[in-house]
Amino acid sequence: MILIKNAKIVNDGGIIEGDVLIEGEYIIDIDSSISSKSANTTIIDAEGKYLIPGVIDDQVHFREPGLTHKATIETESKAAVAGGITSFIEMPNTVPQATTQELLEQKFTIASQSSYANYSFMFGGTNDNLEELLKTNPKNVAGIKIFLGSSTGNMLVDNEAVLEKIFSSTKMLIAVHCEDEATIKNNLNTYLKEYGEDIPIELHPKIRSEEACYLSSSKAIQLAKKTGARLHVFHLSTAKETALFSNKIPIEKKQITAEVCIHHLWFDETDYESKGTLIKWNPAIKTAKDKEGLWEALLNDKIDVIASDHAPHTKEEKQQVYTKAPSGGPLVQHALPAMLQAFRQGKISIEKIVEKMCHNPAKIFKIEKRGFIKKGYYADLVLVDTASPWTVTKENILYKCGWSPFEGTTFYSKITHTFVNGHLVYNNGIFHNILKGKRLLFNNTNE
Repeated sequence: MILIKNAKIVNDGGIIEGDVLIEGEYIIDIDSSISSKSANTTIIDAEGKYLIPGVIDDQVHFREPGLTHKATIETESKAAVAGGITSFIEMPNTVPQATTQELLEQKFTIASQSSYANYSFMFGGTNDNLEELLKTNPKNVAGIKIFLGSSTGNMLVDNEAVLEKIFSSTKMLIAVHCEDEATIKNNLNTYLKEYGEDIPIELHPKIRSEEACYLSSSKAIQLAKKTGARLHVFHLSTAKETALFSNKIPIEKKQITAEVCIHHLWFDETDYESKGTLIKWNPAIKTAKDKEGLWEALLNDKIDVIASDHAPHTKEEKQQVYTKAPSGGPLVQHALPAMLQAFRQGKISIEKIVEKMCHNPAKIFKIEKRGFIKKGYYADLVLVDTASPWTVTKENILYKCGWSPFEGTTFYSKITHTFVNGHLVYNNGIFHNILKGKRLLFNNTNE
């Protein structure tokens, strides 16, 4: 047994001071004061610290199989756990892409042998795999991922008839990357004529523009409304798109939900000058006004989830000229500290961070017994010290790619302990090398 004492327990919109008792994989008691009844109980004094549910990151790219020079499920799940993320949902654009049931299951097998955190993987929709897509089991697969704008890998679904068929044929959650391909190509060609391959990075948000994002998001939403599909729109990057979403109904009743990522809340176009292609993402980081609009929509519940879109590349790959530098960057180790920085600055409450990073992903994906600090739930728990400054340096970066867009940033909050399924996997910088991640299960009873 493990007894966490004197914690500020953040759960369900409130904070209570108290204790949490863990037995095996589960939380068995939560009270203002619990006394240890067993000599074998490990007691952790959490005086002054916040205890939050483990973060559920609904969008990561861990690069295995096929791109393991950038990252592996083992290296990135380890970094995630150090950052307070205890569960992740990984995307299908690996090599090979997870676009058949067999290839999808191969990824689950790899994770079962190497993941520090709990895991699920999305099935990738393409222009010609509908039959295979419909075999996906809603009980043990997170959802269907569709790229409506090409990003990493060639998984663009641009056949409108196929798209409508997918939307109307599955009850599973469909998660979409929304950028209009024709708009992007036209913009890119304009700048290629002017600059050749070495387009200034500052033009990235002009190429992958507000118009490209809005056009695609609004189309996806229109299609979801027409077909009744369950739609989750990944990584909003513009203020304009936020008007497409509602905060009039509780999240449990929403058929259409939205996510924002750390980088779109932290950086804006003024950062291209110092960070260059290291902050080249798809969709692009845009204006300060966009960032402000995303924050507003997050706080007023038009945006439901905060995720990382962790997508590592080697530094050498990132430092190529514009057209060759891939989009994406590593974030799982620093996503929660970045949001806790915003809490410290008074931009967001810690309860709201927990709602958007822990509770809501569990609700949207209907994840069994995770995302909350409740009796009978898995003990995926994180202790956070909000008065413990540390600076991101090469030495403490855990990503296999070895760099971070946050290098040199001083965060004021530190993750001190991370529990996965009741096991203390990370303790003040030290890993207990026990791979305790489990496959996530889903209560998709509407099938």
